[in-house]
Amino acid sequence: MQVTEVNRWRWIPNALTFLRVLLIIPFALALYDGQYRSALLVFLIAAASDGFDGFLARHFDWKTRLGAIADPLADKALLITSYLMLSLTDVLPFWLFLLIVGRDLVIVSGALAYHHFIGRYEMSPSALGKLNTLVQILVVLAIVIYLADYPMQPWVIPVGIWLVAGAAIVSGLHYIFVWTRRAWLATH
Repeated sequence: MQVTEVNRWRWIPNALTFLRVLLIIPFALALYDGQYRSALLVFLIAAASDGFDGFLARHFDWKTRLGAIADPLADKALLITSYLMLSLTDVLPFWLFLLIVGRDLVIVSGALAYHHFIGRYEMSPSALGKLNTLVQILVVLAIVIYLADYPMQPWVIPVGIWLVAGAAIVSGLHYIFVWTRRAWLATH
């Protein structure tokens, strides 16, 4: 295949990202309506599209600035929707949803403040930030599997709540420490 032929398809990773954004609606509705098997199917399709668009972007060097911004936002929107719907349906406590969103708002606010007052802020998740995201994904997946009546232990809900809360707090404090230190070093 010629280079121009390959490049003709470079829009596919971004299209898959936007498909994932569109999948949030049926996923949220299925969770809200207690249609957990449907929600699980949509979640797995979204996860597969995420993996596939990442593979295409890396393998064929089809990376774009739009994709670099939209892909993590699509993932975050799916996760936040998951925790919102599971909180609204009383599967999870609402304080957990507030903690997750609060952590993200603190990080975004800090990044904007750093960018405005100190200098350019490069979006790069830390190892703890990636671990936090992985914990959130695995807990949502385990809970939806359990709610869909597939083999899963009921303790995934209480243990998952504390795992997600712990990961959110530790990773949030880590971001605050690292970027406060960087800000201090940059201004002194």
